[in-house]
Amino acid sequence: MKLYHGSSTGNIKILEPRLADHDRPYVYMATIDVIAAFYLCNVVERPYYWFPYGFENNSAIPVYHELYPYALKEVSEGISGYIYEIDAEESQIIPFKNIPCARLATEPVKVKKCTRVDNAYNLFMGYTRQGKMKVGYFKDKTPEQLEWWYSSIINYLEEKNMSSTPDCSYACFIKKKFPEVWKRYITNCH
Repeated sequence: MKLYHGSSTGNIKILEPRLADHDRPYVYMATIDVIAAFYLCNVVERPYYWFPYGFENNSAIPVYHELYPYALKEVSEGISGYIYEIDAEESQIIPFKNIPCARLATEPVKVKKCTRVDNAYNLFMGYTRQGKMKVGYFKDKTPEQLEWWYSSIINYLEEKNMSSTPDCSYACFIKKKFPEVWKRYITNCH
């Protein structure tokens, strides 16, 4: 099975499992190169991630959802990195809950090919022109759609108990970009 992995680190020959915000170290991969490319553009420090994407109408085309004006450009313009291609056996990987195109490996996996990305925003605009990706622009979001995303953010803040770590990169990002969401979260905590 052909899989992809996005990284800011170059010259990787073997992808090693790393701890993220899940229960154990994994190699994170995707069946879609666009999804791997999203992981080049993390505006918060690990173990947290900020990738508001989904799939529209059960299609296999990812949609990056801008939750504030010009978000995609802000998080990806000028960002460079690498997209690694892996040929994995089904026995080496496990599906990732809630993300149909995501796969995990608990053991190291060998890299088959590496593609350098000089500017992730340009890559995303190319994907969009090719029909491999869509952008859900902030200006096109309804209040109901934004409320769904904001509630999802609050749920994640609650799950990670970020009132106890208000200076972590994820909490700081939310406070800066979504001050009303942070305020709602803190109000809910008390």
